[in-house]
Amino acid sequence: MNTTWITRAETGADRHAVHDLVRAAFGRPAEADLVDALRDDPAWLDGLSLLATDALGTPVGHALLTRAVNIAGRQLRQGRTGMITLAVPELDVAYFAELAKHVMAEADRRGRTVLIHQTGGVRESELAALHGFDTQFCDGVILSPLALLPRDLATRDRRLPVVLLGERPAAGTTDHVGIDNVGAAREATEHLLARGRRRIAVVGGAVRGRQGTDRLRTDGYRQALAAAGLPFDEDLVVPVEAFHWRDGARAATAVMNRPAPPDALLCLNDHLALGALRALHEAGRSVPKDLDVVGFDDIEASRFSVPTLTTVAPDKREIARTAVTLLLDRIDDTESAPSQDHVAGHHVIVRESSGG
Repeated sequence: MNTTWITRAETGADRHAVHDLVRAAFGRPAEADLVDALRDDPAWLDGLSLLATDALGTPVGHALLTRAVNIAGRQLRQGRTGMITLAVPELDVAYFAELAKHVMAEADRRGRTVLIHQTGGVRESELAALHGFDTQFCDGVILSPLALLPRDLATRDRRLPVVLLGERPAAGTTDHVGIDNVGAAREATEHLLARGRRRIAVVGGAVRGRQGTDRLRTDGYRQALAAAGLPFDEDLVVPVEAFHWRDGARAATAVMNRPAPPDALLCLNDHLALGALRALHEAGRSVPKDLDVVGFDDIEASRFSVPTLTTVAPDKREIARTAVTLLLDRIDDTESAPSQDHVAGHHVIVRESSGG
């Protein structure tokens, strides 16, 4: 094995000298290009020992080895890793995957690396993320919780900075970024009412239980009905087991087989709405001729469905940018400051599924 060790003693504190030595150790252009890419990142090359071995054969291998060595060195020198964790319920739900992309882009712009953890919406896994997995491999956590309880936030270790996304189990205890779920659902319902729809079913809605996103969006729907002088019919609130395509298809099939079916579906995420569109197509229902369908989240697939999907679009870039900024501010500022609740923007995008 041809291995080259390059240490601080050989280079002093000049990371450009480290770059030159490491680049010379490689015999192939791909590895040399990797070193060029790392040259200007002080978190990776600032006076730390580097291991460069062409036996690994790939730029990724070299990057992983370099990373492993430098994480430990940075922890000793600064007490920080330069890494943050993003913990989300499900990466196969497109909203979270798209949000993760924006978080990683913002973190990279700020010189940080993101570790992604999938919690499955399970409280034990969310608690592990909330407490930094009882390790010191990250400087802070951005967490999108589904199952946390108010007491979980009240008893967390305040030394680990945390920013919550979406759900907020308890107000006033932890920094939080989200949209106005009540207002967003109210606006989506008002759009359907303006089109003359009067029997609007809420797929994924809830009228009982804790005040989560489903309850908040159902509240917005109820506000719009009340403002239009229409009664609230609890039978038009259709709960689902999960917020996946198949759950939307099942809910749409069930509600459309009722004696008095709805004339519109307000689905509380785009996966539900796209599943509903498929079920309606298979049942011979025409959208938007027979009924309208509206979703939430503006995932990429919503722009390519047939018909294209009307949806509530949260500003994912703003959510990501604000979450990363709040977290880094907490990491950098040792002084205790009141928690912040940032409301990101949103708007209704009208497409073919509701007459657009």
